[in-house]
Amino acid sequence: MKVQEVILRALAKRISWWQAAEIIGISDRSLRRWKGRYEKQGFDGLFDRRRKQPSPRRVPMAQAEEVLRLYQEKYADLNVRHFHEKLGEVHGIKLSYTWVKLALQGAGLVKKGRKRGVHRKRRPRRPLPGMLLHLDGSRHRWFQDDRGYDLIEVLDDATSETYYAQLVESESTRTVMAALREVIERRGRFCALYSDRASHFFDTPKAGGPVDLQRLTQVGRALKELGIQMIPAYSPQARGRGERRFGTWQGRLPQELRLAGITNLEEANRFLRERYIPEINRKFAVPAPERDTLLCRCTARTWTASFPCSRSAWWPTTTRCRWASGYGSSNASPGVGRWRVVG
Repeated sequence: MKVQEVILRALAKRISWWQAAEIIGISDRSLRRWKGRYEKQGFDGLFDRRRKQPSPRRVPMAQAEEVLRLYQEKYADLNVRHFHEKLGEVHGIKLSYTWVKLALQGAGLVKKGRKRGVHRKRRPRRPLPGMLLHLDGSRHRWFQDDRGYDLIEVLDDATSETYYAQLVESESTRTVMAALREVIERRGRFCALYSDRASHFFDTPKAGGPVDLQRLTQVGRALKELGIQMIPAYSPQARGRGERRFGTWQGRLPQELRLAGITNLEEANRFLRERYIPEINRKFAVPAPERDTLLCRCTARTWTASFPCSRSAWWPTTTRCRWASGYGSSNASPGVGRWRVVG
């Protein structure tokens, strides 16, 4: 262990000061001098003993102890980046991310990350918003108990902006159709949808094989009517942008729900809509490569015809259906109806 790490562990009260002196191999008196130097010169005093003047950027000992105390008592399940944001936003402690990371690592509160290997070449972003959207679900224990729920997210490839995110019991045709309907209603029609090969998106005759683009699921039929292309992904690495975003969700949302005291699905979805989706977009969305958009507003008649208003009208993906305009009502408006089972 480095001397700085031993001192930081003593500051975090994980070891006593006399134990720190024993580990370093010095007397209690010498360690008290070191502690005094830290109090006068801050964290820099542990690195440079030759410095005659204290650094203007030194961190006072009381503030360093406060940072370590906050992490241990309130934010122990947050990653370093998330904790650094909370220090500034909630507690008004303005410190660099590097200082916070080194302090937590030195105190043994977080592990040092492994050096990353050579990463595969990432696919370039689409140049315009609305050109390609990602839709996927991630099952996780979002309330940090034994309950598991799926988080369904619709993400724009060009900007990494989240258009939709909701917690549901399970990802299904009904929940996927609800997500697509809300995105089209609020944002407009887009060009293409990138998803995995789940049964509510594609029919896959052979497990692990190519999808059958001729046999459409209900989601496929609805998007085809709107002229939206469906693109299947054949590996998680192909959906890297969406998978990395789910890593962010899993590393932040459970902690945010705990801090907000939220323990049920309804309150969690209200929290997502009103507070956390805007915060995620503010922190992680990026400008599009080009200034324009391909999101096209469509009339209510257009998207209502493809996405029925009644959820009870959404049949299982294995049921053969066809669209019947005005089905079930003799005076229905043109283009308004629902799927009708034909076999």
